[in-house]
Amino acid sequence: MSERIACDVVVLGLGPGGQELATELAEAGLDTVGVEMHLVGGECPFYGCTPSKLMIRAADHVAMVHRADHLAGPATVEPDWSRPAARITDEATKGWTDDANAKAVQEAGVRLVRGHGRLVAPGVVEVEGVEYEASRGVVLNTGTEPLVLPIDGLADTPYWTNRDVVQVTELPRSLVVLGGGPIGCELAQAIARFGVAVTVIESDDRLLAVEEPESSELVTRLFEAEGIAVHTGVQVDRVEHDGTFVLTAGDLRVEAERLLVAAGRSNNIRDVGLENVGLDPDAKTVETDERMRAGDKLWAIGDITGHGRFTHVSTYQAEVAKADILGEDGPVADYRAVSRVTFTDPEIGSVGLTEEQAREQGLDVRTGFADVSGSARGWLDGEGNEGHIKLVADAGTGLLVGATTMGRTGGDLVAMLALAIHAKVPPSVVRRMHFAFPTYHGSVMTALDDLGL
Repeated sequence: MSERIACDVVVLGLGPGGQELATELAEAGLDTVGVEMHLVGGECPFYGCTPSKLMIRAADHVAMVHRADHLAGPATVEPDWSRPAARITDEATKGWTDDANAKAVQEAGVRLVRGHGRLVAPGVVEVEGVEYEASRGVVLNTGTEPLVLPIDGLADTPYWTNRDVVQVTELPRSLVVLGGGPIGCELAQAIARFGVAVTVIESDDRLLAVEEPESSELVTRLFEAEGIAVHTGVQVDRVEHDGTFVLTAGDLRVEAERLLVAAGRSNNIRDVGLENVGLDPDAKTVETDERMRAGDKLWAIGDITGHGRFTHVSTYQAEVAKADILGEDGPVADYRAVSRVTFTDPEIGSVGLTEEQAREQGLDVRTGFADVSGSARGWLDGEGNEGHIKLVADAGTGLLVGATTMGRTGGDLVAMLALAIHAKVPPSVVRRMHFAFPTYHGSVMTALDDLGL
């Protein structure tokens, strides 16, 4: 018989949303058990958002120095990877230890349990032979891991994933990035700016296939201008390694010193005991209702719910689940205005539906477009000013349903349009606002004029 310990709530997985939720439930007075098999804090601070953005920040400075030749005068830089590598290791991840995060949740009153947790019955989680019986229930937040691609020979090679590349202290001379999504594009550009010969291979017909075609086209053009080789619509048949990686795709043969596989992520739901609570472990996601309920005494938040693999979505869902667990009349989940940012240079901020998605839903679609480089701020900025604003509206309701803000500050600029979509602010109302001059907000006004609603 397994030892059984009573508690109020078990949070299985202490990534950003799980860590926040466990902390707040404990502070609200619930006997909360937090289960984590790896690092408290999850993918974002140790392998995702934080280390990758430190790499990108350093790489952007390299690019800015090169632009200074035209804008300010002769300038040179000798890129030194040891600088961002040291920031990642010493400042951000503390050598990939979670002492600070673990201490914080424990000081909040969470009972931290290390190990792999599995549901064995509604409200019951087993960890390393001990069962934790939660009177209120369990919150699943088990996250994702790098997708394993079924490519011949790949498994037998020392390829990198995002978890490996952020720990690199010396860059290779050449790198192939397999995957042209947000992670692949961000890392490809950052590493290329440190003098690495980079090739990106994407199976879809364009980079960043989830974004608007205009954004994909601009990223591809800028990548090629920076010397990054781009191959789209390519299915890799085989990967070999004998000191050097060799990727074969039909007649295409690419060689590089290192290979980074950044072709997506898979949800960690196959081995968490879903079958023991009436759910399908082979499903793609864990379905929830508007209060994040997934079943009897069960809630789910984060990547595994299928509403965007973003830290901000996970923490948003944590707030919804917390209110429901505490019996409060809290918010219900609303995903109409989920925003995302791809931190390439230029940045791509997106919210809501793309034009294609809106048409697939049968909406009476209207679009508005503005070239950011042609704005007053774009002209002032000069080199590095590429980008655009694209608005997607439903003429039937007269409301915005999607937007893309691509440019130097695209990741920040998208917030105003996310607010307009979330609060159902008519485009005409947004157009009558006054924005500081000269800023990139002026391009939003131009796109609204082009929209014509």
